[in-house]
Amino acid sequence: MALDFTRRGLMKTGYVAATVLATKASIVSAQSGEGQKTMESPGDSGWQEITPDLTDYISGAATHTVPAAIRERARLHILDTLASIIACNSLEAATLGRAYAAAMSPDGQSPILGSRQAASPVDAVFASAMTAHAAEINDFIPSAYVQPGPAIVPVSIEAARANGRTGSDLVGAVIAGYEIAGRLPKAIGTRNLYLAGLANHGIAPTFGAASAAASLMGLSPEQVDHMLAYCSQQASGSWQWLLDVRHIEKAFVFGGMGARSGLQAAYMAQLGFTGVPESFDNENAWFRWRAFQGEGKDHASLVDGLHERYELSLAAMKRYPVGGPTQPAVRALLDLRETIVPDQVEKIVVAMPGEAATFERANMPALNIPYLAAIIVLDSRLDFVDAQSLSRQENDEQARAFARKVTVVRDEAQEMGEGEDRTESARVTVTLKDGRTEERYVAYVPGFPTHPLGKAEVEEKAIELIEPVLGRSKADRLVALCDGLDDAQSIEPIIDLMRFDGDAVRS
Repeated sequence: MALDFTRRGLMKTGYVAATVLATKASIVSAQSGEGQKTMESPGDSGWQEITPDLTDYISGAATHTVPAAIRERARLHILDTLASIIACNSLEAATLGRAYAAAMSPDGQSPILGSRQAASPVDAVFASAMTAHAAEINDFIPSAYVQPGPAIVPVSIEAARANGRTGSDLVGAVIAGYEIAGRLPKAIGTRNLYLAGLANHGIAPTFGAASAAASLMGLSPEQVDHMLAYCSQQASGSWQWLLDVRHIEKAFVFGGMGARSGLQAAYMAQLGFTGVPESFDNENAWFRWRAFQGEGKDHASLVDGLHERYELSLAAMKRYPVGGPTQPAVRALLDLRETIVPDQVEKIVVAMPGEAATFERANMPALNIPYLAAIIVLDSRLDFVDAQSLSRQENDEQARAFARKVTVVRDEAQEMGEGEDRTESARVTVTLKDGRTEERYVAYVPGFPTHPLGKAEVEEKAIELIEPVLGRSKADRLVALCDGLDDAQSIEPIIDLMRFDGDAVRS
C-alpha cells in the first residue's frame, strides 16, 4: 500500500506506527545493501555541486536585488509573525520559553520579543520563537511542510539589531531565510524526510534562521560553509509533535529549536569554528545521507533558480487562529451563525477531505472542529484565546454538550488529485430542530498561495491580533513600521513596540 504523504495523511490515526515501520524497513534495506541504486555514489557524475552557489547566495543575501512584490510579501510575513508573538505572549509555550531563557542567561541583554525580559542572543531568540508558535496562527509554506516565520523572523531581528543593520537589510535576510527553509525539504524530498522519521518543521527553520543571521552578520562564503556543517549536525525533530496536546513540544520543534540552533551555528562560524567543508557536496555529508536519496529528491533545486523564483510566493498565512485544515469549516460556521441560534440546532455535519476523524477527536483545541463549532455558535464569534483554550475544551460543560451535536465526515469528492496545488475545503450542514437545514460550502479560505491574502487583509488580521493586547494606536504603528521597513535606517522602533508587559496598558 502506498503511503499517504499528505498533511492529512500524516495526521491520521496510526501515523506513528507507520513511521516506525517505514523507518525500520529503510534501515534493514540499507544494511542489506538493497536500494543503493537510488543513491548517488561518491564521485557520481550526475551530482551537481551546489555549495559555492549556496554559500555565495547566503553570504550576500541581505543586499540582493529582489522584486518589489517579493519584498512586500516579506514585510507582510514579518508583520504576521510579530502579530503572532504579541497575541501569544501569555500562552504557556511563551511563558515557559521566557522562563528557560531567564534561567539560562539572567544577565543577557538581547530583547525577548513580546516581553520586557532579556537574555543572551541565543536564549532570547529561542524564547521569542517559542512565543511566535505558541498557537496555530503563524505562516507556513504548504509545499515544504514548513512554518518559517517563528524561527526566522526573531533571529533576523536579533541579528539586525546586534549588527546595526537597516530595515532593508532585515527584509533581505528574511527573504533568504524563507528561501532556504522552503527549498531544503523539497531538495531532500519531503517523503524521504518522513520515511527517515524526521520532521521538516524542525530541520528547515534551522537552516533558514542560520542563513538569515549569516547575511546580517556579514559572514563570508567560507564561514557560511562552516555554518552549514553545524546546522547539519543540529538538524533534528521527530513527528511525535502530532501527539502534543499542550502545544509546548510543537512550539519547540516549529519555533524555538530552529531559532536557537540556527543562530548558534552562525555565531560558531563567526567565532572561527570550522567544519567539514562543502557540507552539501561532500560524499559523506548529511545532505548525501542514504535516507535522503530516495524518491522525490531534487538536490540541485536548492540552488536552481535563485534570484528568479521565490519561496515567499509559495508561502501561506492563516486567516483564523486555528489549524490550516480547519479554516474552511470555521469560515462556514461563522457565516451560518448569522442565521441560527444555539437552541435551534439539532445537529451539525462537517464534510471535509482527508482523514476527517482526526479533526473530530483532536485533543488540541485549534484542531478540534466540534469544539470550534461549539464556541462559534455559542459565542457568535471566534475568539483567539478561546480557540487555544484547552481548559475550556475540557471543562466548559455547555460547549462540551454542544460539541456532541457535531460530526466530522470524510468527503472524497473534495479531495485533490496528485500534484494539484494544495488548498482546503469544507461543507457544513446544520439541521435545525424543526427539520430545516442550512448549508455552506467553502472551497478555500484566502491565505493559500493559490488565493493569497492581500496586503489590506494581512494588516487587518494583524490589527485583530495586536489591538486586544496593545491597543489600536500601537497596532496601527506596528503595521506602519513594517510597511516602511525598506526605508528604515534602524529597526529599533519595531523592537521598542515589541517590548511590553504581559498586562500591557491599552493605548
